[in-house]
Amino acid sequence: MTRPAISSPAALQCRICGQQYPVEPLTICEECFGPLEPSYDLQSLDGEVFRKHVEEGPASLWRYEALLPGGPGIERVDMGAGFTPLRRADRLADALGLERLWIKDDSVNPSNSFKDRVVSVATTMARAFGFQAISCASTGNLANATAAHAARIGMPCYVFIPEDLERAKVLATLAYGAKVVAVKGNYDDVNRLCSEVAEALPWAFINVNMRPYYAEGSKSLGFEVAEQLGWRLPDHVVVPIASGALLTKIHRAFSELIAIGAVEEKPYRVSGAQPEGCRPVAQAFKDGAETVQPVKPDTIARSLAIGNPADGMFAMQVSRQTGGAIEWCTEPEIVEGVRLLASTEGVFTETAGGVTVANLKRLVLQGVIAPREETVAFITGNGYKTVAALEGATEPTYNVAPDLDEFLAAIGL
Repeated sequence: MTRPAISSPAALQCRICGQQYPVEPLTICEECFGPLEPSYDLQSLDGEVFRKHVEEGPASLWRYEALLPGGPGIERVDMGAGFTPLRRADRLADALGLERLWIKDDSVNPSNSFKDRVVSVATTMARAFGFQAISCASTGNLANATAAHAARIGMPCYVFIPEDLERAKVLATLAYGAKVVAVKGNYDDVNRLCSEVAEALPWAFINVNMRPYYAEGSKSLGFEVAEQLGWRLPDHVVVPIASGALLTKIHRAFSELIAIGAVEEKPYRVSGAQPEGCRPVAQAFKDGAETVQPVKPDTIARSLAIGNPADGMFAMQVSRQTGGAIEWCTEPEIVEGVRLLASTEGVFTETAGGVTVANLKRLVLQGVIAPREETVAFITGNGYKTVAALEGATEPTYNVAPDLDEFLAAIGL
């Protein structure tokens, strides 16, 4: 089969007013100050041709190149991120009272989180635009992914993090050879500083001046779920919320697949998950508010600790439009969520995944997710990044001398 020509997005388009701009490192609409995102000529894509092209493509997110930034003449930064397992979670489903549950396991990406997807796209575009260095503001996972991809292409890398970030994430970032800038403050303080640096230096900040392209990488999670389900959509998805971009982009992926005829149109619901210590979107959703009020994060789920989420309002809109919900869980429930997933499905997730599982459980108990709904829960990072969160919550089951009789007595035999 002749592979169809793949082109870059037709334009950047404002998510508020629809104004269009060239495909350049732009982020904000000059007309209404709304955020920009890539716009594609969906009418030129045929769903059947798209699916065949995907199935012949690489085993990475770039198999969906027709609906991602980048095109002919642009060398991709591809470390193999994406096309991660969609695991049938029967034991977890039994524990929660669900009939059909899947876990989208992004803990197995190159730097062990879904951030490898967004960084692959953003660094591809950053290099094409001619930036001199790669940088980011990060709560940890993005720092790892940015440093890894910058190392792969030999570009200087500077990552900005809150000074109290989990040690494992800091050490991994340093191992990749990046320069780590620890900022006295929380993520929102880090992000403000990065916005200023981006204005002063010719650096590509993955989630600041590259944000329209960065966020598009998250769509690949939605594309993969549909493909791995046999080119159909689930009934319900549960997505962790930090900035809110992941939730909105999974919805956009489903919408684009419907628009080009790659999947059959059907109702689906999108629900979000936040920790109690950083729940601005969940609180606004519960209050029926139209806007999200910033908060000061205080949670062990550091990768979700964004108190002023850029896409929070859009995430709320998606959940409301699709009939989903946005919930929060307590800190002990986060740890229990980590342990529940590990003990039922053998998937060890970081605290963000604990938030997803804990809120999945809450949504089932509240009747938001019906037992017969086919549900997909998104697990976005590996538990070895946040093992400190389990300190004090887990201890050896037995302490014995190197003596057979003592061991048999300890286990009750």
